[in-house]
Amino acid sequence: MKTLSSPSNSSTITGFILLGFPCSKEGQILLFVIFFIVYLLILMGNASIICAVYCDQRLHTPMYLLLANFSFLEIWYVTSTVPNMLANFLSDTKVISFSGCFLQFYFFFSFGSTECFFLAVMAFDRYLAICRPLHYPSLMTRHLCNTFVISCWVLGFLWFPVPIIIISQMSFCGSRIIDHFLCDPGPLLALACSRAPLMEIFWTIIMTLLLVIPFLFIMGSYILVLRTVFRLPSRDGQKKAFSTCGSHVTVVSLFYGSVMIMYMSPTSEHEAGMQKIVTLFYSVGTPLLNPVIYSLRNKDMKNALQKILRT
Repeated sequence: MKTLSSPSNSSTITGFILLGFPCSKEGQILLFVIFFIVYLLILMGNASIICAVYCDQRLHTPMYLLLANFSFLEIWYVTSTVPNMLANFLSDTKVISFSGCFLQFYFFFSFGSTECFFLAVMAFDRYLAICRPLHYPSLMTRHLCNTFVISCWVLGFLWFPVPIIIISQMSFCGSRIIDHFLCDPGPLLALACSRAPLMEIFWTIIMTLLLVIPFLFIMGSYILVLRTVFRLPSRDGQKKAFSTCGSHVTVVSLFYGSVMIMYMSPTSEHEAGMQKIVTLFYSVGTPLLNPVIYSLRNKDMKNALQKILRT
């Protein structure tokens, strides 16, 4: 494991300082309360979707099984950052260990990449359901659905180990302060003893591939869906198709819109404040909104949730 060294003295530093959101002690406590409540709401909202799918036999279809897995992913995605952020609000030192920083780095980006693949698979499921309705039951079988789920998790966790290991082996000099609330590649590379342009290019390439390939797949699926929907003779059929896809399109727009702003251009171009706001939106905001979006726009999900609340 590499340690951080300061050129001005021979002592080594074995951790980083996550600045988070600098403010007064009272402000830190207020932020702790706000984010603690938000974290609980995220856990309860996504857990409710999982319970609804598990308890209601009518929701044991590929669409809802994918949604339940997506909600399970969201719980772990937000858990990779928020508990540490909450601890930092109450900490005077705000120190995170070297290994802890890179573990957070790995899990945060692995869960994020898994989300990209899940969104693509969910779009493909909607394409089959709307464009190939007669063949849908024989095409999207439980076995294929499980294969997609496992593939998303495996691909997501195999996408980032190599670049993260390379960055962890770099030497870091001078200040150990990361002006962020999580361990992100931009601030980390800024602390390196020497610039690593090849690493920055490599990181940009793998992030671009991760975002662009699933996004193009999603857009292609929905272009075909739209073409099919506009050919439907019934207004009710069109309305039902749009309501089925509307929730997913909204979630894709929120997630990809913010992530592409953050990572489709060099990280050095973003100011620290902008990095925090955009990262906060896609890492905390979207997991908070997703259960609301999926439940409000879906009659079957609303009925299942109401059934759970009544019991």
